[in-house]
Amino acid sequence: MSTGKRLLGIDYGKARVGLAVSDPERRLASPLATLERKDNDRDARYFQDLVRDEEIGLLVVGLPLHNDGREGILAEAARKYGEWLHDVTGLPVAFWDERFTSIEAEEHLRGAGLTRAKRKQRRDRLAAQIILQGFIDAGGLEADSAGAAAGQPP
Repeated sequence: MSTGKRLLGIDYGKARVGLAVSDPERRLASPLATLERKDNDRDARYFQDLVRDEEIGLLVVGLPLHNDGREGILAEAARKYGEWLHDVTGLPVAFWDERFTSIEAEEHLRGAGLTRAKRKQRRDRLAAQIILQGFIDAGGLEADSAGAAAGQPP
């Protein structure tokens, strides 16, 4: 991973992808955008531009695990998406446990008193922020640079 580069958190979904970015010091995650998926070519260009413009050095993809920690069909899809992201950006990808992030994001948005429509607009990028902040807070950067198994808390 390139030092001095920011991190991009990704909440994968079949229709929408939530995105969050770290500060340059990699201490704080902030919601960035929600990508409405189109097709592979347009999405690839979007990510290529994004990683260049935001100076991203590592992609952190949320891994939707079952409550007992097992991987299922959704985790397999997220891993394939992470592989695709690596192929189109050339950046390393870490996977991070995203259990309950969408629920947590929804609770935060309801607590803020937002309408259902406004919650829907923001849920995915807030989930991405929660994924990325969890990765940062748990020392995911150290585990990733040491070659630890990605997707597992260190």
